[in-house]
Amino acid sequence: MENINKDALVDAISSKVEVSKKEIGAIIEAMTDKITEELRKGNKVTLTGFGTFKVSNRAARVGRNPQTGASINIPAMTVPKFTAGKALKEAVK
Repeated sequence: MENINKDALVDAISSKVEVSKKEIGAIIEAMTDKITEELRKGNKVTLTGFGTFKVSNRAARVGRNPQTGASINIPAMTVPKFTAGKALKEAVK
């Protein structure tokens, strides 16, 4: 199993669609920036067949330090979530 980073993704897309690596890199950067911007606003971003990016709120809770066993307070926070779409789930099976 191989991990793919942004550079490898740019290379793969560039060779598949015959667009320059610089343009593909700019497109990926613009896409991630826009998804981030929409999530900051609390909006949901759906890429049909791929999945949905959304924001989830986590409540404050008490956790434990695994080394000492001491209780620690974990504050409430907003976190991004991704839910895979049906087509992506089927492709991975």
